[in-house]
Amino acid sequence: MEENQVNNPEIIVPKKKKSRKLLWIIVGAVLVVAAVVIIVLTNQARNAAAQSYQTQTITKNQLVAIVGATGTVRANQTTDLTWQTSGRIEKINFKVGDLVTSGETLATLAETSLPQSVILASSDLINALQSLNDLNDSTVNLSNAELSLAQAKRDYNTALGNYWDRNQSQGSANLITITEAKLQILDNNIIDLQKAYDNMAELQANDSKKAQALANLTQAHIDRDNMKRLLDYYKANPDTLDLDILQGKLDVAKANLDTAQRTYDQVKTTGVNPNDLATAKAKVAALQATVNMASLTAPFSGTITALNSMAGDLVNPGTDSFRIDDLSKLEVDVEIPEVDINNVKIGQTANLTFDAIANKEYTGKVDGVAKVGDTINGIVNFKVTLQIMNPDASVLPGMTAAVNIMVTQINDVLTVPNRAVRTSNGQTVIYLLRSGQVVMVPIELGAASDSDSQVLSGNVKEGDQLIINPPSSLINLMQSQSGSGATR
Repeated sequence: MEENQVNNPEIIVPKKKKSRKLLWIIVGAVLVVAAVVIIVLTNQARNAAAQSYQTQTITKNQLVAIVGATGTVRANQTTDLTWQTSGRIEKINFKVGDLVTSGETLATLAETSLPQSVILASSDLINALQSLNDLNDSTVNLSNAELSLAQAKRDYNTALGNYWDRNQSQGSANLITITEAKLQILDNNIIDLQKAYDNMAELQANDSKKAQALANLTQAHIDRDNMKRLLDYYKANPDTLDLDILQGKLDVAKANLDTAQRTYDQVKTTGVNPNDLATAKAKVAALQATVNMASLTAPFSGTITALNSMAGDLVNPGTDSFRIDDLSKLEVDVEIPEVDINNVKIGQTANLTFDAIANKEYTGKVDGVAKVGDTINGIVNFKVTLQIMNPDASVLPGMTAAVNIMVTQINDVLTVPNRAVRTSNGQTVIYLLRSGQVVMVPIELGAASDSDSQVLSGNVKEGDQLIINPPSSLINLMQSQSGSGATR
């Protein structure tokens, strides 16, 4: 046995060890083949897919960032005209679609159907206008002021004379002297009559001469007593209440005189009293407003867009007859979220489209930006008003407009379409086609429009071929390779 081994140098391997080695060789070969197959299949899948991908060359472009919103078209001015009084419509001067200018009469009420207050206001207005014209006429004003001043002086002098006449005594000195003389005459007359009656003492009581003498004596006493009371009255001091009344009348007369003097001086120097003129104008305006109730007039120039009445209709206060819209300027009000409002400025341009107007785009300009936001259900929005710069007959108030306000414009920047951007493992990525191979490239985006975004950073350059429509199968494959450490 030993001898045979020495003579045969071939090493004899046990069968068990040879089988194990062969197994490892086979497993290694299978793995190599599998890897090759995977690589080949992946490359084939990429190459086959690359031929079907929609690609776009990445270039530098102008990027316009927008803020989008929707709103409703409205006229520059809108008003509904309603009647302020009752009556019957006598005439309507315009129809829907007619253009009217400010101040034109749209409709009138029959005069016989108007309330009495409106009818009487017409005549009162004539008088008020005449008074106003008189105030504006300096000659008439000065004449009236002179007359008022003369009357005030006369009234003051009369009041002053009455006061001083009564301030010393009830009667004047002359009147008291005359009354005293009359009293003395009556006293002397009584003495004479008393003597005559005494001389008839022997006559019977029923003697007619004696009776007449007694009657004359009695009447003389009565006349003397009356004269004495009159003298006492004239000599008495005036009543305090009477003096107060006279003093009050004197004060009023003096105040009226001062007012008349000031008015005269003012009219003579500067013209009409501003307060009087303002009062006269206010009266005219009030009466004119009442007279105007009998008609409806256009408050501004515009188009009749609604007519709700006909001639012969009976109306009451509040009855709506006309609507006027100023269609010379159409505007759209939109609500912009608070996160975007600081990017919106007056003067920025916008694009507008309408559901009701197909295949047509309009231009707008930001006219106003609210300074205070409105909070609804916890969301803060700001009102932004845009003017439609090129409206036509198709654009009507009430239409819904989609508005894109151009808030940022960047020139010569690298951009990619938004529809080509994807997310992988929390990163923003795009898919490029390089040397026939699909490559996933992480990027950082900047400003964005509704269709494109600015590329701020990433392994991408101008001229790269961007895959616009990467299929989900490719995205899943690339993500799985990225997650397993495969090279992109």
